Order: sequence, then C-alpha cells, then structure tokens
Amino acid sequence: MTYGGKVKSTLRASTGSRDQRVKGVASGREFIAIVTALMASGALAIDLMLPAFPDMRQEFGMSPDSTQVGWIVTAFFLGMAVGPWIYGPASDRYGRRGLLFGGMALYLASALLACVAPSWEWVIVSRFVWGLGAAAPRTLSIAMIRDRYEGNAMARLMSNIMAVFLLVPILAPGIGAGLIAIAPWRIVFWFPAVIASVLMLWATRLPETLEPERRRALTRSAFVQALKEVVGRRQTVCFTLAIAFLFGVMAAYLASSEVILSDVYGYGSWFPLFFGSIAIMLALNSLNNARLVHSVGITQLVRRMVVVAMCTSFVFLLISRLNHGHPNFWLYAISLACVIPVAQGLVPVCNTAAMIPLPHVAGTASAIISTVTTAGGALLGNIGSSAFNGTVQPLAIALMAYVLIAAVLILIGATSSKTENYLLPTTAH
Repeated sequence: MTYGGKVKSTLRASTGSRDQRVKGVASGREFIAIVTALMASGALAIDLMLPAFPDMRQEFGMSPDSTQVGWIVTAFFLGMAVGPWIYGPASDRYGRRGLLFGGMALYLASALLACVAPSWEWVIVSRFVWGLGAAAPRTLSIAMIRDRYEGNAMARLMSNIMAVFLLVPILAPGIGAGLIAIAPWRIVFWFPAVIASVLMLWATRLPETLEPERRRALTRSAFVQALKEVVGRRQTVCFTLAIAFLFGVMAAYLASSEVILSDVYGYGSWFPLFFGSIAIMLALNSLNNARLVHSVGITQLVRRMVVVAMCTSFVFLLISRLNHGHPNFWLYAISLACVIPVAQGLVPVCNTAAMIPLPHVAGTASAIISTVTTAGGALLGNIGSSAFNGTVQPLAIALMAYVLIAAVLILIGATSSKTENYLLPTTAH
C-alpha cells in the first residue's frame, strides 16, 4: 500500500485463500477464533484473580481494605509492557508463529510458579513473568491480524474480536468465585495454566502470516529504522498515547471496583455480577462500533466517541461528589456503566488507526504500541486506585482526567489531511 493524496492498494494473493489449500491449517473464522482466544488468555489471567483478593489479603497479612493486592494486576500489566520488545522485532525477522508458542510456554510456566509461590513477593514476581508470557499472544495476534487486514476492515474485525474477548470479564469473576468456593484460592492460578495448555494445542493449527519476502533483518539499524517509522508518525504517536490513558481508565476501574463495592457500599458479594454487567455493556458497545465503522469510517467514529466519553466521565464526576463521595449505589453503577464501555470502545479503533501506516513493520510497531499502552495504563491505573480514600471520588477524578487527555490526543491524531488519507476505507488482504 502506498500513501499520498489518495490511498492506493496493491492487491496481493489472499493469505486466507492459500491457507485453505493447506490441510490442517486454520483459516477464515477458525483463524479469527484462535487469535481471539489467544488474546483473551491475557484477560483471563487478570479477571479470574479479582474474586480472590480478600483471600490474598488474609493469607499475606494485609488489611481488609488494602489496595496493595492491586499489584496482582499492576505487575502483570508491567510484564505485558516489557514482553512486546522481545516478541515484536524478533517476529518481523523470524515470523509470528514460533515466538507465539514461546510466549505461551512462558505463560504456562509462570502460572505454575504462582501456584506454589511461598510469599507475596514471589507471587508478584511470577505475575510479572506471567505478563511477559501473555505479551506474546497479545502482541503477535495484533501483528497477525495486521498481516492480513487493513483500514476499516481491520477496525471492524478488531471491534468484533473485542466484543467476543469481553466474554472473559463477563464470565471470569463468576468462574473465579465458583472455583474458590470449591477449592483453595490458588485455583485461580491453576485454571489459566490448564487453559493455556489447551490453547497451545489449538494454536498448532495457526499458519505463519508473515511471508518470507516481507521479513526484516534483526539488526540494530533495522530496529532503529522501524522505531523511527513508528515515532515519526503523528497519527501513530497520538493514538498510542491515547490508548495508554484509556487503558489507565480500565486499570483504575479493575483495581478499585472490588474495594469500592466492599468498603463503600458493603456489596462485596455482588462483585462478580457487577463486574459481569459492566462487561456486557463493553461487549455491546464494541459490536455497535464494528457496525458504525463500516458506515462512518474510523475518523468520524473516534471524533464522535470522544465527545460521548467526555460527557459521560463528567457526569460520573458530578455524581461522585454527592453525599460526600458516597452517592446512591445505583447512580454510581449506572454512571460507571456509561463511562467504562465508551472509553474502552475507543481502544480497538485507536489501535487500528495507530497501526494503519505501518504494515511493513507490524511486529515492531505492535511491540512499541503494546509497551507504551500497557505500561502507561498500568501505572496510571495504579495512581488512580492507590488514591482510594473510602469514597468513589478519587476514581471519578482519575477517569475524568484520563478520558480528557485521551480525547485531546485522539482529536489531534485524527485531524490532518494525511490522517484522513490513512483512514480511508480499505479492504482485507
């Protein structure tokens, strides 16, 4: 593909068509299903843990309202932020498939380490390494999708994948609570290890999506050149930083929601239901975005969505100030159910917009984007959740600030004649 006053596409032979002629290789819907399941493995390793927070506090001598347990999420996110630097550039040289299996093996090994970790420090170390492993399916799945799709076609696919992906936060807390009810709390570490083993077997059907003629040398100069390609695109930089703040919204919500339900409202037993209900809203919004991007395009969609995101986060901030930071539970729940889905609905569209100009360095670009967004989101989320003071106000302030900054970045990234050219409708390879 070349870019200029107009977008021109050079049609290549369909990778999917070639795959269909190879016996035992997934293509079409099965390819998408495997990639989606691999991406969801990272979410499973987060959301399944949440109902176990009270047991973790008790076993490791923390106070009942301690936010230190949030490091279960933060350490994992930090591992996911470092991991892409291993997988991305190497996958541009050696292909996606082998590195994907290496990352999943690390995911499995670190989950087993967490099962037998003797102290809180070792649990956090295992979670960081676990995140390193989980970075492989996340980074390489996006690169594999970019190998095959582009433009609005990629945006539609990413939004649909996100909707399916969100079945994990809908189901995982309930599954985690059910597992804890019948087994010691460390079952939430054993279960993802079993799932990882199954996924590795299924993923043997994945094809290699990076054609040999498109591979790049794994040298310092090649990496520097790819890095310049990424950071030199205003569109990519703005959308990447925006995703980091949007991930900050989600990370702050993940780390704060359980303690808010327990300490502010006394509804700790409702947490799986509450969390799943928010996830349903997230999935429905992603499906709606997949429909809208087909009719209005990426640029118009993100411009409209950021306005809605700013409005909902402002309303949530106003509600958080009622009754000295203890608003009516239903007002809190409904307003939060508006903010989180809208903010997270922007992520797959922004991810697509950031990747569009960089098909020739998709692995490295995905690594850089994953690192910046995951590390930034984890740290921002930790800032937002650690400010908890017994009210919902710190969470509301953090969400409003992060959404506002993300909105400014998105509007800058989506406002230029060059960006308009990049985001014109395109087709799948």
